[in-house]
Parts: sequence; C-alpha cells; structure tokens
Amino acid sequence: MMAKCDMCGKGPQFGHNISHSKRHTNRRWMPNIQPVRLVVNGQERKYNLCTRCMRTLSKTEA
Repeated sequence: MMAKCDMCGKGPQFGHNISHSKRHTNRRWMPNIQPVRLVVNGQERKYNLCTRCMRTLSKTEA
C-alpha cells in the first residue's frame, strides 16, 4: 500500500536525523494511512485515508 492519503494527498515528509555529533542522516516521516470502506453515491468503495481525514469524516457524519 502506498503511503499517500486518497483524500488530502498527504505523503511522506523528508528530514534528517541529527546525532549528538551533529551528523545528518536522511529519514522520512510516514503518514498513518489506514484502509477504509466508505459509501459514496450509494456504492461502497475502498480508500486509503490518513487518520486526520478519518477523524474529520467522523465529525461531519455525526
């Protein structure tokens, strides 16, 4: 599963690990992507959503 949200497009973020000696090594922050089944226009579809979008959806449904 690709680490990209189908709703907001959030993907991996890039940065550096910085050790005590200030040596920079590359690292990535991955979004928390979860497979979700949603009913859209009367049809059930599978989406890969980040947890922030899942939280927003649950707020709009209530």
